[in-house]
Amino acid sequence: MIGIIGFGRFGKLTSAYLAADFDVRIYDRTDAAAAIRRTGALSASLPAVCRQPVVILCVPICALRDVLRQIAPLLTKDSLIIDVCSVKEYPVKWMKALLPDNVSILATHPMFGPDSASNSLQGRKIFLSPVRMTEKPYRKIKAFLTARGLVIIEGSAREHDKQIAVSLALTHFIGRTLSEFGAADLDIDTEGYKRLLQILEVVENDTWQLFVDMHRYNPYAREKRRAFLDIAKKINDQLQPISKEIYSNGEK
Repeated sequence: MIGIIGFGRFGKLTSAYLAADFDVRIYDRTDAAAAIRRTGALSASLPAVCRQPVVILCVPICALRDVLRQIAPLLTKDSLIIDVCSVKEYPVKWMKALLPDNVSILATHPMFGPDSASNSLQGRKIFLSPVRMTEKPYRKIKAFLTARGLVIIEGSAREHDKQIAVSLALTHFIGRTLSEFGAADLDIDTEGYKRLLQILEVVENDTWQLFVDMHRYNPYAREKRRAFLDIAKKINDQLQPISKEIYSNGEK
């Protein structure tokens, strides 16, 4: 039996895949019972979900601490709590501080979403960091995920956040900037421009809250964002004298 807290876009995806192999119970603040049944799971109360041996937290990063405080007294001994946040240092710190000592903790980051993994998990990556759990159940989880075609990446929360500050946070920053700029398909384009537009597909269905959270709660995102902007300014400054020279010669 698996419990899921949160039935947003990723909660729906998680339910659809897990319900094929397990009995899944889901709690969401909204009345989503009909939509939950369509994924093969059942809607349940928060206490009922927290009684499951495995509880997956599919909630926004900004809501995680409040959810942890709420579920802490409801969890059963020896249950396994899994988060799916796109940052790891703060969620790990919060789970260790707020959850009972008698529950296991597995920090994860499925590096895919409802758009990229709607049809298959084959070849998709998932980051795992066993914060507080024994080897045997951890091996079983890895075996299950591998059998579904997922590529497992293991490491510390710190190393995860350092790399994801570039591969996710900076990518989304560039994508949001392109969107605000108004980048769109053009008749006269290049292959490079087409690939650039693919970044828009990464961000167009994600919420602004997710974008803010991946920057607010990643201690390395601001540093990488500033470094990128500094380099962009440096390159732009190098072009200024060339532009002035052309205009001064009457070439426009």
